[in-house]
This record gives sequence, structure tokens and C-alpha cells, in this order.
Amino acid sequence: MRILDRYITRSVVTIFIFTILTFSFLYVLIDITSQLDEFIDRKVPLDILVQYYMSYFPIILSQPISSVACLIAVLFTFSHLNTNNEVIAMRASGLSFWQITKPAIMFGLIISILVFWVNERLVPRATEITEQIRNENMVLLVDRLRKKQEKIKNLTFYGLKNRLYFIDTFDAETNEILGVTIIEHDEQQNIRQKIVALKGVWTGIAWKFYQCQITTFSETDINTPLMIKVYKEKLMDIKESPNDFLNQRLNVTAMNIRQLKSYIERFSKSGAAKALNNMRVDLHQKIAYPFGNFVIVLLGLPFALMIRSRKGSAFLAIGLALILGFLYYVANAVSLAFGKGGLFPPLLSAWATPLLFTLIALVIIETDFSN
Repeated sequence: MRILDRYITRSVVTIFIFTILTFSFLYVLIDITSQLDEFIDRKVPLDILVQYYMSYFPIILSQPISSVACLIAVLFTFSHLNTNNEVIAMRASGLSFWQITKPAIMFGLIISILVFWVNERLVPRATEITEQIRNENMVLLVDRLRKKQEKIKNLTFYGLKNRLYFIDTFDAETNEILGVTIIEHDEQQNIRQKIVALKGVWTGIAWKFYQCQITTFSETDINTPLMIKVYKEKLMDIKESPNDFLNQRLNVTAMNIRQLKSYIERFSKSGAAKALNNMRVDLHQKIAYPFGNFVIVLLGLPFALMIRSRKGSAFLAIGLALILGFLYYVANAVSLAFGKGGLFPPLLSAWATPLLFTLIALVIIETDFSN
């Protein structure tokens, strides 16, 4: 590595680490302040709080904080170099834009890979741990009761007997479910039975389905229904209780790509098109999201090299970073909403924003730094 590359890399890494720690501290401080009354009422011990927020750190790192910190580090570093005329000296010595910014671009790529790894390996486990600590030590009883009374929409989970459940509405207070679809597979994941019901009620020992249709499929031809039975009322052989429904519901955050992909494959024959589409959008987003760190760095670099004012350059860099980060994540949220609404294909909805902002960055670089 050249001396110049080491010089730039050292500055970017130092500012990035400082920014991440600062943002994390502010995040924890704000979160503690907003929930201070709950902590006092529950008399949460200090060691539990420390354990909770230490477990929460991978989740903080996987959020847009990492992208903004990356961008601030790059903007600070290169705006400082530019205000001291060091960039002019580099350009005068024959270095191109890409040669000057290579350390920052490589840093953005490394952070993208790191965030991807954190999302895959650490975030699922961290989500489970923090949720468990919060439920056991931080949530007031009145809040638990209120949460239990809420109706849950689009409940999906993988249950016993190799069954996939899709429920339009689950009322946890009355233990009633509406719009039920259950797909049962064999060991080779071939569909064997499909259960559709208008309504289900928990009797205390079993589920009773109303307006129920049970379709059994042939073992030799999975596309051919072997038998169809319709019931006005029927007690079902379903072992899951209402509490199991609550505990096993799908949490995309707590799943890595392999788990979510396997879940989608199992659920693909359920006929629940909207739920499947949403899960496919989430799957592609898990892959595309970490790439945002690299894209935002690439987009911020030409602006960093344009900042030449010595006075207020730090505030200008922070403001620019926040604006670019805000625009990127707003555009990404809109694109994902279009994907889940069916206007964009899942793959396009996840990758449209990274590709669009990469194209914008390349156009700006080519226009202003081609010479």
C-alpha cells in the first residue's frame, strides 16, 4: 500500500470508528431516556441494561447509521485534503480521481461486506436475545396485555407436521383466526394437503374451523387433487395453540438469507401471493441493503472533493452526508413499497435505488473529473 493510501485510509477509519461510537452512544442515550419510566417501574438492574444494549449493538450497526458514518468519514477526510490543497497537489502529480479515492472506495466495499456478515451471522441471534431480555425484564404487564389484545395481520409461520400457515387476521384476545390457508408437505417438500377456511376458533383444546375445504393431492401427481372435502364446521388435528401462533410467527429480521429462502420455497405452493411477494422483496433487500454503504460512499466522493472552504467545512460535510443519506433511504423505502405493492418485481424493488444512485455517482464523476 502506498504512503498516500495509508494516510487516507487511516483518516477514514479513525473518523468512521469515532462516528459509529458517537452515534451508538446517542442512540442508547435517547432510547434509555424515552423508556426511563419503564426501567424505573420494573427496577431493571444495571447489568441487564448493559447486556441488553451490548446485544443490541449489531442491530445498530446494521441500520443506516453505518452508511452515514461511512459517508461522514469520507467527506471529512477528502474535504480536509481539499481545503489544504492536497488534492490539487495529487491531481497535479498526475493522479486520477479513481487513484486518489481508491482507499475510500475500498473502505466502503469492506464496510458493505462487514454489514452483510453482521446481518447474516449476528443480527438474527441479537434480535432473539434483545427481545427475550426486553420481554422478561423491561416490558410492563399492562403493555403485555395491550399487545395481546392487538389483532395481528398477515400472520405466517412454519408449524408441526411440515405445515405452512398463512392467516389473514389473528385476534389474540378472542383466539379467533380469519382467512386461513394451511399447506402440508411431505419429507420431499411436495404438497400433500391444502386446508382453506373462512374462520377458526380455539375451543380450549382444539381448533374448530368454519366453512372449511380440505384438498388432498396425489402422491404421483402433485398438481392433481385426489380428493376435496367441504365442511361447514370441523374440529382440526392441529397441535399449535394460540400461544404457539404468537411465538412462531415469522420475523424476517431474525432470519438470515438461507433461512428466509428456505421458508419461501416451502411456502411457494400456498397460493398466498401477497405474502410470498413481500417475503421475496425482503429476501432481495437483505442482499442489496449492505451494498448501500458502498453506493453512498461513491456518491459522496465527488462532493467531498468539491468542498474547498476552510470555514465551516466540517458542518458542511455533516450536512451533506445527512442529505445524501436521507435521499438514498427515502428512495429505497419508496422502491420497496412499490415492490410490496406489486408495482415493481421483487428483484427490481430491492436493487433499483443502489443501481440508480450508482449511475448518478458515475455520471457526476465522469462530468466533473474526467480530465
